[in-house]
Amino acid sequence: MLEFIQLLKQRYQATLNDSSDRHYGNESVKTNFQQRIDQLILAEAFIRKGQLIDASKKPVLQIAVVGPTQAGKSSLANVLLNSNAAGISPLAGYTIHPQGFCSGISTEDCTGLQRYFGRFQQLQQSQLSKERHDCYSLTQNSINSEILPPSVLWDTPDFDSIDSATYREGVIRAVALADVIVLVVSKEKYADQSVWDIMTALEALHQPTIICLNKLIAGSEPVIIQSLQEKWRQARSDQVPEIVSLYYQKQGGLPIWPEAKQQLLHQVTNKVAHNQHARHELTLLKKHWQAWLEPVTAEHKALNDWTDLVDLMIKQALDSYQTDYLDHPHHYETFQLAMTQLLSLMELPGLARILAGTRQVLTWPAKQLMKLGQKKSSFPSRILSTTGAHPLQTDLSESSYEIALLKQIAEHTLIQLADKLLDKADQSPWVRQLHSVLRNQRPEILLTFSHAAQSYHLSFQQDVDSAAHRLYYKLQEQPMVLNSIRATRTTADAAVIALTLHMGGIGLHDLVIAPAMLTVTSLLAESAVGSYMHKVEAELKQNQLNTVKQTLFIETLRNRLLQLPEQLSIATHFNISPDQLHAAELQLTEKRHGLRLL
Repeated sequence: MLEFIQLLKQRYQATLNDSSDRHYGNESVKTNFQQRIDQLILAEAFIRKGQLIDASKKPVLQIAVVGPTQAGKSSLANVLLNSNAAGISPLAGYTIHPQGFCSGISTEDCTGLQRYFGRFQQLQQSQLSKERHDCYSLTQNSINSEILPPSVLWDTPDFDSIDSATYREGVIRAVALADVIVLVVSKEKYADQSVWDIMTALEALHQPTIICLNKLIAGSEPVIIQSLQEKWRQARSDQVPEIVSLYYQKQGGLPIWPEAKQQLLHQVTNKVAHNQHARHELTLLKKHWQAWLEPVTAEHKALNDWTDLVDLMIKQALDSYQTDYLDHPHHYETFQLAMTQLLSLMELPGLARILAGTRQVLTWPAKQLMKLGQKKSSFPSRILSTTGAHPLQTDLSESSYEIALLKQIAEHTLIQLADKLLDKADQSPWVRQLHSVLRNQRPEILLTFSHAAQSYHLSFQQDVDSAAHRLYYKLQEQPMVLNSIRATRTTADAAVIALTLHMGGIGLHDLVIAPAMLTVTSLLAESAVGSYMHKVEAELKQNQLNTVKQTLFIETLRNRLLQLPEQLSIATHFNISPDQLHAAELQLTEKRHGLRLL
């Protein structure tokens, strides 16, 4: 759990520091995120305190003096320590580091503190510098104090000055460590909202608390105490703690601790219950869990919405492919290609010489030359292509209506996706960044799809050849039908079309309208193998649909689109996976039955 809280805190900090996105640049969002960062720092520190308790047979008592600026915290710390160990100054913000003072115990008893403070470095009190905020001090107080039980007393920085944001983390770490809180407020500061904001935040920690009302003037005490009690009830649901009234000593300038309250801190110490820490830790996590995870779950929802949107667009693309090609009465060319292969299989050996002579007349008609003229290609170069592809296959993949349609569908799909992302861009930084990634990656995605479509078209010729052979083998079982077809096949029109197409001299679109080709198809449909021909055509279409769906629309397009979120900058979004979140929530649930709870 500690690792997850740290990760979440880092993501909030990185996102907050990024000013390139107008959403995160919004002041209300910044304020909200900063509050959550403070809460996460508090939770992290409180979890570390639980580890410190678990590692100690008898944990050292920790008491923190907290309060707003110029409330007299350091002065009160000196009174409680019965010494001048804590430095004091009339200037606001004099104390900017957590400073611990061991009273009635040795600093050697506090070896676990360095692990608790983590990246904060322990220094001597004299080494603390205003240039560094990631450090703390631990000092031995050699003078006995009757007010304090054996403990570490922490003098903490203020939490409400303008500069407090720079050393806020040190305050939070010291407060989370405390077993007992001594809240110091003055008559001028007790009503400040910053005081009650922090006391509200600390309620989930269940720390026994004492309120010290400092800098009192005779006669004002009853009214202020009554108002103070009301403030507590408004901010918290637990019982109003003991309030200690402090008046200044004229000579020393220090507050006077009432004689009647000499044993108060000893008595409050009895309320400390380390064995309940795990329960309080769970209470703190549960209090803020949903709010902390709002941007994370929003990203998960956006990712799920993106997946659903991609799947919808892929389905629509497949529907377009089936409607505009596979089921189109004029555009579907694949089965016609299988029929030309069938004509070649049925060719009579004796016609070869006649067909060779006729081919010189029909090879490369003007219409086909005009198609290929823009490609800067020639027949010989295509014959000797290093790809090893058959001339017919190369020509068909270049001029195929199917390939052109597939490219058009892919481009239309990306345009629709970009438009739908743009419609939601103002609602989510994640969506806005994804739209930018899609826009930048679009040319590469289309190029990859084009290459994949060409490769598919060439490789699918094996299925076309297989369909032609299946029809031919079926015709061999029907000699009369085969001879009838062969008779038609021997006509000059049909024969030359078959040969010239086979050699790359005529386009498939020319073939579809050839009368002899239609005659052959009609004869097959009306023959005894007609139902088998329709079966072969249907199976070829279904196989073609499955191949295009898997090879092009899923493996090439869908998978590439679903990988786009991985290219989002980690500095501008949380990037916490559903698996990471699930593992953390599982720990949160199981913790109720953990060993520390028992």
